[in-house]
Formats: sequence, C-alpha cells, structure tokens
Amino acid sequence: MKQHVRPLPGYLIERYQGWKATTYTENRAWYRRLADEGQRPRAMVISCCDSRVHVTRFFGADQGEFFIHRNIANLVPPFNPDGDHHGTSAAVEYAVKNLKIAHLIVLGHSNCGGVTGCCAMCEGTDPELSAPNSFVGSWLNILRPGYERVRDLPEEQRQKALEEEAVKVSLENLMTFPFIKEALDDDRMTLHGLRVDIGEGNLYQYEAAQNIFSPVGRSTDLP
Repeated sequence: MKQHVRPLPGYLIERYQGWKATTYTENRAWYRRLADEGQRPRAMVISCCDSRVHVTRFFGADQGEFFIHRNIANLVPPFNPDGDHHGTSAAVEYAVKNLKIAHLIVLGHSNCGGVTGCCAMCEGTDPELSAPNSFVGSWLNILRPGYERVRDLPEEQRQKALEEEAVKVSLENLMTFPFIKEALDDDRMTLHGLRVDIGEGNLYQYEAAQNIFSPVGRSTDLP
C-alpha cells in the first residue's frame, strides 16, 4: 500500500495554503470556536456526490451550518438494521438522534449520472451495473421502485422524472426509520425534498399534497 499513497498534487496544496493565509487567518476566532464548541447544524442535507452539486454555495451556508451526507443519486435506503455497513443510515441516525437537526433535506439535481445509470440498468442496456459484484448497481436498486413509476413516460421526459423520483423514494424510505417518524410526529423536525437545475440555477421543492415539484421563491426560505 505504501507505494500507492502519494503526497497531494501541487495545485491542491497551493489552494490550501491560500485558504490558510486568507480565509482562516481572517476568521481564526470563528474556526476555533467551531472546534471548541462542536457542531450545531440546523439542517442535514442528503445530496448527490456529483462534483457539480455545491450545497453550501447554493444556500450561502457558513461552515458548521449544514450536516451534509453525499452519495450516488442522493438515495436513502429503507430502514434495515441487519448488522451490515450502512453509511447513509448511520449519517441520518447521527443527525437526528445526536445533532437533533430541525430540517432534513433531500437534494436531487439535473443531469444526474446515477439516475441515468439506473435507467440503463433497469432497461437492461448496462450489464456491468447489473452484475452482482457492482456496488453502484446494487446501490441504484434503491431507485428501482421510482423507475417503475416512470418507465412508460416518453424517453425525453424519463430522466427528469426519475431525478424527481430519486428525491421522492428517499423521502419515502426516510419515513421507514422509527426515530424519524417520532421526530416528525413530535414536531421536532421537518422533511424537505428539493431538485436543482444546475444549468439554469433554478431550485424546485416537492409539494407532497399535489405530488409536484414547484419553483422555490424567496418566501419559502426555512425559518
């Protein structure tokens, strides 16, 4: 292993040094306070690990404001305490039980590669994802119920519809966690579903009563 672990590339070192000399130095007291007092985020955001999804920049969030968990296609599996490794479920449990977040947000996005892969896998055009040893394919199976709901749509509509389903499936699966249902029933937490159009910069929120995604306006900011 030793011969494969190498120092950081130079451009990342330069960026770090720039941050340390400017942003950190100018806000040293704030960073030390964060370190000493621990984190108290108001919200958890479950987003895609796509590099184009810049959660903190979308919302102008400061360090320590959001507890962020990222995975392929912003998916949440159903509650399943089987003793295996469950990174997403562990992050959700920690956020709700330990950090006592007030808002839990699932954030999807346009042109999601994971959603595209799920379509291909479910349609049988990507045998690699369908292979039993594919971690990605196994993970994307979480979205298969969503695919079944949009499979009969015209091809040009299916990608966006399945990106919305990725948010809806995750919200549905979150409701299978007993501690989440308890927090919601006690009005200690709220759930939110969002989808961002990266190219247009538009944000849409899921309206459960109408089963639609509507544009987010200034009046819809979280309290």
